Amino acid sequence: MKTTPKTPTKSTSRAAAKGAPRHLIDLLGVPMDLGGARRGTDMGPSAIRIAGLEEKLEQLGYDVRDGGDLHVESRETCKVGDAKAKFAKEIARCCEQLRKKVQASVAKGRRPIVLGGDHSIAMGTVAGVAGHYHAKGESIGLIWVDAHGDMNSPDTSPTGNVHGMPLGVLLGYGTPELVKLGGFAPKVKPEHTVLIGIRDLDTGEKDLIKKSGALVFTMKEVDQFGMSEVARRALERVTYGTAGFHLSVDLDGIDPMVAPGVATAVNGGLNFRETHLLMELAADSKKMVSMEVVELNPVLDTRNRTAEFAVGLVLSAFGRRIL
Repeated sequence: MKTTPKTPTKSTSRAAAKGAPRHLIDLLGVPMDLGGARRGTDMGPSAIRIAGLEEKLEQLGYDVRDGGDLHVESRETCKVGDAKAKFAKEIARCCEQLRKKVQASVAKGRRPIVLGGDHSIAMGTVAGVAGHYHAKGESIGLIWVDAHGDMNSPDTSPTGNVHGMPLGVLLGYGTPELVKLGGFAPKVKPEHTVLIGIRDLDTGEKDLIKKSGALVFTMKEVDQFGMSEVARRALERVTYGTAGFHLSVDLDGIDPMVAPGVATAVNGGLNFRETHLLMELAADSKKMVSMEVVELNPVLDTRNRTAEFAVGLVLSAFGRRIL
């Protein structure tokens, strides 16, 4: 039986005309909301898929393989455990599954895009990417877009919610079973780590952020220097002496007027063009090895608006151009 071939889009036609290679992408969803207090982020991967991410990446000329979602236990079937690091054991199990899948993806020469889920999944994503390069004696950089520092420890966290701890864990601080994922720590060095969009920090984590040596661009610096300069400095930091960098985007880093569908919205965040410019410059660097988008909460969204915005950010980070 004959099948009708797909009509090529402008972008795929352009790629074919130039003889461009079909770059490989793995999509992976992690529908987890164990790291936060508010339900709903477990539906984030589904909302982003509904917004057409796979199809639109293919229109850019990518070969996309959607690996589906990891199985994550619901919080009703899990024990809270230590109140200072709630659900840490189940989160560690999930992140270990994710680590293995991401590391295997990178080893096959593909670029993983991980869809969250709350930001605690970054411990698994980064452990997987870093693990691949660690075995080769190399390091990776990390750009962390967020309203929050995510560098609490169980002793400093006012809530015990693990989604406020992942960056600290990746830098080697915090619950041992999380820090030791993949058998090595830290996953990233502070001199290769940059935070952008920060504007809401817990009192206890401020000292660790200062102590860590990571480069932090609060919204004050974004306003003062402009995103072009912030991105230039950030990319210089995460690419110097590294095999490439991972881009971790917490959607609450963006102003809630642009991205309302997040659980922990904070006013005064990155605007539409600032965020897209950062993604576009990350693409121009040709050094991004992986990406994740987290903390989308469709329950709090309006007509999937934040999911559609998230898809646009991924496309910009993977090379979509205005002209």
